[in-house]
Amino acid sequence: MSGISLTGVSKRYPGGVLAVKGVDIDIESGEFVTLVGPSGCGKTTTLRTIAGFETPTDGSIRIDGEDVTDAPPYERDTGMVFQDFALFPHMTIHENIAYGMEASGEYTDEEIDARVAEMLELVELPGVGDRTPDQLSGGQQQRIALARALAPRPKALLLDEPLASLDKQLREQMQVELRRIQQEIGITTVFVTHNQEEALTMSDRLAVMNDGRFEQVGPPDQVYNDPDTRFVADFLGTANIFDGSVTAVDDGYATVDCGDVTVRSKSRPGIEPGADVSVVVRPERFEFGTASADGGTRSTGSVENVFEGEITFKRHLGSSVEFRLETEAGRELVVVRRSGLNQRSSGQRATVRVDPDDCRIVEE
Repeated sequence: MSGISLTGVSKRYPGGVLAVKGVDIDIESGEFVTLVGPSGCGKTTTLRTIAGFETPTDGSIRIDGEDVTDAPPYERDTGMVFQDFALFPHMTIHENIAYGMEASGEYTDEEIDARVAEMLELVELPGVGDRTPDQLSGGQQQRIALARALAPRPKALLLDEPLASLDKQLREQMQVELRRIQQEIGITTVFVTHNQEEALTMSDRLAVMNDGRFEQVGPPDQVYNDPDTRFVADFLGTANIFDGSVTAVDDGYATVDCGDVTVRSKSRPGIEPGADVSVVVRPERFEFGTASADGGTRSTGSVENVFEGEITFKRHLGSSVEFRLETEAGRELVVVRRSGLNQRSSGQRATVRVDPDDCRIVEE
């Protein structure tokens, strides 16, 4: 299997639109990397430059150490699943899945038939091999496109939101199956999605894109728990963000004046008093205060980062419960706790606290 390297890759379209702006990334052999970001951020364009369907305006692309910047798609030995399926309408499903293997000339008829059957079982569509694409639903066509890309066992697999057409249950099942297959055969995979949960679930590393650039690249837990920028914190998952100015830095912690509240946070190198920053707190990092005898709440110890207000909304999420807490100053906080952890309801007063070590500071 092969690694993929992008060095200073940019793509400018006619008319001056700069879709990708000097991105750099080294993807290890067998690694599963997801490009995630909002619509129009450049993630699909980046994927298409790797596949060879777009030629970079600047920079270089290497696969398995070989410079393929100007090589056509058929010389790159990659499999790609498009958003629009791109199945051959005049071929049967069996012929579509078998196409890449037949074109390579490296497989016997028996091997092709066995592999096609295996792929159809994988995508839960056994028995449709004799049909044509127009006889399948959109979701079924998407699954066949995935099977066709995987069938020849390419050196690298490039996926442009391949699960977007599937219903929730099947999508989650295919996430597990796709990841299992990727790990079993060790194929280098670049996956594009705007679905944050999907990106966090499936990836070895995430590359969070914004306006044609990589805002942050790293393992999912690192990117989620320690975002480098306000954009990453706000885009990936839910975040409580406190904007303010640093008033003091000591012992690796910063005190931030946010107007209505003062927040104490773990600091970052280079943060000095006077800096305009954002403090990021994930909802699950908050803890409720302990119920007091008068039916209210009392703080969980330290007075640092304690917020009081009224619960305005409660939503059950299965294994957890989401609360919205409005403070006296009108700030809304999102708090997520495990189901059954407390019995608080909308309309009740509550106190929540977050440890400074669970706060992350980013420059605006």
